[in-house]
This record gives sequence, C-alpha cells and structure tokens, in this order.
Amino acid sequence: MPRPALPTLSVIVPARNEARNLEIVLPYLPADAEIVLVDGHSTDDTVAVVRRLRPDAVVLTQTRRGKGNALACGFAAATGDVIVMFDADGSADPHEIPAFVAALVAGADVAKGTRFARVGDAEAGSEDITLLRNLGNAGLNGLANLALRTRYSDLCYGYNAFWRDVLEVLDLPALDLAGPADRMVWGDGFEIETLLTCRFSLAGLEITEVASIERERIHGVSNLRTFADGLRVLRTLGRECAPRARRRPARRVAVMATAARTAIVPLAIVPDLSAAPVEAQPAVQSPTESPAQPAAQPAAQPTTQPTTRPTTRPTTADRPLAA
Repeated sequence: MPRPALPTLSVIVPARNEARNLEIVLPYLPADAEIVLVDGHSTDDTVAVVRRLRPDAVVLTQTRRGKGNALACGFAAATGDVIVMFDADGSADPHEIPAFVAALVAGADVAKGTRFARVGDAEAGSEDITLLRNLGNAGLNGLANLALRTRYSDLCYGYNAFWRDVLEVLDLPALDLAGPADRMVWGDGFEIETLLTCRFSLAGLEITEVASIERERIHGVSNLRTFADGLRVLRTLGRECAPRARRRPARRVAVMATAARTAIVPLAIVPDLSAAPVEAQPAVQSPTESPAQPAAQPAAQPTTQPTTRPTTRPTTADRPLAA
C-alpha cells in the first residue's frame, strides 16, 4: 500500500509523575496530531493535566511497568500513519517533529534521532547527558555498529519516528503477558531504544538519522539507572545480534491498519475518549540531506508549522505550534 505524502501523526508520550513537565510540553505538540499519553501509574496530576490541556488525547494506563511497555501500549493504540516517540520530561524538542516526518516522507522507513551527528544545516547535541552516560553510549554504539554492520552515531536516544506499517517487525512482548514481581519483562525497560534499533536494522528497513538537540529535563529526576540500564542495553545487543537472531528474515512489512492490534487485549483506558477524529497532519518540506524519494511517492508539500528550533527554551508564554 503506497504511503501518503501527507501522513497523519500519532505522538506517543510515556509519562510517570510528569505533570509539571507536561504543563510546559503539551501546548507545543502539533494541534492536529493524535496524542497518546501512556500513564505509568502516576501518583501526581499527570492524567488531569493531559485532560485539561489536550482533551482530545488518548490516555492509557500501561499494562506492566517500564518505558518499553509504555511505548508498546502506545504503539498498539496509535492510528496515525506515522508514530513519533516523544519523552514527557521536556528533553525532546517538539519543533523537531517536522524534520522527522520529512525524513519519512522522503523515503525512510525509520527516522532515528541522533545527538552526535550534524545532518546538513541541522545541529545536534545534548544539554542533559552526563560524561559517564556519554562514554557508555559511545561504547555501546560502537558495539552495535560492529554487530549490525551499520554506522549509527547514537544508539540509545529515544526520539525516533517510523511508519506505523513497520510495527510487525518489532515483535514486542505481548501487552497481556504477566510479568514477574521481582523484575521487568525483557523489552519493557530502557533497553527499548536499542531493541527497536536492532530489529529495524535486522529487518532490512531504511533508517535515516535526524539531527536533534536533547534538552535538559525541566522538572524532576530521571528514572534512568546508568549502570543497571547500561547492562540491559549490552545484554540486548548480545541477544538480538546472536546468529539465531540474525537469521530473522529481512523484509519490508505492509501491515493493514488494524493488524497491530488484532491480538491485543483491551488496555486500561481512562474514561472520556469521545474526542473528534484527528485531522490529517500536514507534510513538511523534506530536508536536502534526506535520501532520494522513491518515484512512487508524491513529493512532500511545504507546511505552515515552523521547521526551525526555537532559540530559547519553550515556556508556557510562547505560542504553541500551529496546526
């Protein structure tokens, strides 16, 4: 099935006790995108803030714990042509979403964010990463490139986008799987970004890096555990890049719109999901550095949304992104 030149968007936002950050972040997400907020059993006003600022949002409660499970729940509920992974803590810049969409419209299956490689005129960097995490990511990234025979510049970054029709290649843990009480199900934790990269790569999908600047978390403390989660990433590389894993057939999957949800039990959904259908997301102008667009795909049209990053940190007083 041909992919649209004007794809609709589903922005997946996993959140646990991020009410203060969502107050700042939510107004900047595209007004006509489907927002899927996956709540990690928050004890603050996370859900109430979403209901107030984006009453059209889909709000789910994740079925287990961990960022990977939250994202999997969001993926299953998404209905847009393009899925955008977006952190709730303020570290992801919403003004970069058009660049990710442009890379996909230009022909990529996956638009992978990078903090360590400048792409064209777009700058990359991080205001949040520590020296220890930076060194760890560099080492794990080198191992991943060696094992996958790739040249990625950033393995563990969570700002990514992809066409929803490639979901089937991920084969993530079933949402109704009962997890052990003393540990997380494999794939449910912060190893999710590495898991996605491995499976997208081993499936032979076209992956384009998009330069991104990781902002500093606005409020609160990260749930990331440098050593424990780093070991989970290392084990993920070992599991996914083992010879038996590499025998997974490389393929490009065309999944029907409902295929990703056929075997999934209903999620715990917060009431009041009677919002009007989401309108189509305008396409953005493809950056000159993006891969050549296949002949079968129409050219992307300019968008009214800003495609440049703000020069200052977004605040609630700034104007949100236009539809």
